[in-house]
Amino acid sequence: MTMQVLLVDDDALVREALGQTLELADMAAILAGSYIEAKDHISPDFDGVVVSDIRMPGKDGFALLDYVRSIDSDLPVILLTGEGDIPMAVKGISGGAFDFLEKPCAPKELLAVVERAQKTRALVLENRQLKQQLETGDAAARMLFGVSAQSEELRMNVRAVARTGAEVLISGAPGTGTSKIAEVIHLLSTVSNGPFVKTSAASLSAEGLTEALKGAEGGSLFLDEVAALPPSVQFALLENLETSCGARMLAGSYRDLAEEVAAGRFNHDLYYKLAVTGVRIPSLRDRPEDIPVLFRHYVAIACEQAALTPPEITPALISRLMAQDWPGNARALMNTAMRFAMGLGEGEEEAELGLNEQLAQVERSLLTEALRRHNGNASEAARGLKLPRKTFYDKLTKYRIRPEGFR
Repeated sequence: MTMQVLLVDDDALVREALGQTLELADMAAILAGSYIEAKDHISPDFDGVVVSDIRMPGKDGFALLDYVRSIDSDLPVILLTGEGDIPMAVKGISGGAFDFLEKPCAPKELLAVVERAQKTRALVLENRQLKQQLETGDAAARMLFGVSAQSEELRMNVRAVARTGAEVLISGAPGTGTSKIAEVIHLLSTVSNGPFVKTSAASLSAEGLTEALKGAEGGSLFLDEVAALPPSVQFALLENLETSCGARMLAGSYRDLAEEVAAGRFNHDLYYKLAVTGVRIPSLRDRPEDIPVLFRHYVAIACEQAALTPPEITPALISRLMAQDWPGNARALMNTAMRFAMGLGEGEEEAELGLNEQLAQVERSLLTEALRRHNGNASEAARGLKLPRKTFYDKLTKYRIRPEGFR
């Protein structure tokens, strides 16, 4: 993104000359001849810096500096002073100016100070955006549910790779939701205002790839199960990536692409191009404490879509769900939730359990509920269940429960 430079000087010749210097350096110059003209451009989200002469008819550069600081104290203002006018410069710096330059200033000197101010401004705006995302909940917080440590790590990884702008390989077991991760990466990226195009790799031709890339220009293209991409299309995709195709490439796969490369079924150059950054989605069996959160979420969605009254979700039901391995992962859990919402039972994953399994479900449920009540404080949870701490931790290990997932 090209940052703007608001240049304020009442001398038209000086204003035009400095503006030309900025534009030759590929900077977007906004020229203003007075305080009144300049103040209309100032706002808290102004994505640039201000360069202003001090001595101007009417309200001078100091008045503009005060106005800018009243709107956004982090917006850099560079003041232009007369040759040798040190007292003016000192007053400007004391008043909060970013820096000052003596007129006439050399183009190299002007550009160096402006570039430094722009970097400062860019960092301020980025920090504000990150703070706003944390306060309002970014796409990762809104769309990737789960209370486990693995889920939090997943959200952090997604945020990190989204900012890189590089190709991303998204992997995970079937049903973990590679396309959803791709969408969240897109929404958190710098091309979030562009299109997000999803397409199946298995049926894609070279012509289809060209069309998909064209449709995703300025945004992101997600290739679902990229391991199934025909060899000729793999080569075409590699060529496009090496020549900057105009769209960010996100690829998903449930297979181990390294093994596919070793077996000669996947282009090794394409693999290394796609695997610049990667996101691995944990399976549900590795984060069972997320099952209650996800199940309730899916039931709520199903009921809202079908205008149904939400059924009661009992602790016994949650225990049964958490005791299962869920080889179909989130997709299978979603299907079960939809069936449950429609009164069709708990779905295909439900099975008759023996006494030991039922007791294990109850014990696991009691452990997780105790941790939830005490916000992940294991000592307090153990005390609440009247268990010795060692026994409590042994049971947590047995059921693969992590206290930090409840904090």
